[in-house]
Amino acid sequence: MKYLFLVTLLVFVSCKQNEEKKPVPVIEQQEEIVEETHESVDGVVTLNNGKLWLANPETTEGIIKMKERMNSFNDFEKKEAYATLKEGLETDFTELFQKCTMKGEAHNQLHNYLFPFIDLFDGLESSDLETCKKSFNELKNHLNEYSSYFE
Repeated sequence: MKYLFLVTLLVFVSCKQNEEKKPVPVIEQQEEIVEETHESVDGVVTLNNGKLWLANPETTEGIIKMKERMNSFNDFEKKEAYATLKEGLETDFTELFQKCTMKGEAHNQLHNYLFPFIDLFDGLESSDLETCKKSFNELKNHLNEYSSYFE
């Protein structure tokens, strides 16, 4: 399971790096200048000129699946349960990446939104129960923020 998650993480990072290395034809450069008004900053999710970004249905379904997994969790006093939850969420996360077909600035913003999950997942596997609980709550809050940026 960890291997699959690490592969997904590498795809995530390499996808971002490959996007930055692509030469942009002159016609697309003009479009990209318009997109730059979205004030995209790596690691910070922004709106599309005050509007939500359009996400592909599979991405939204993946987020819903992760939310449902979080909502059905009820073993709040067992550290081992958080580790099991983490495995399931990582599977959902990997599937979300495999099904993503988004392009352009919406895709970049999705990456900005998804990146914090990595640290939050790690907190679920802590040997400290309070750290697990804190990561759980932060993860749940972050999942709920999806609809603030994507439709």
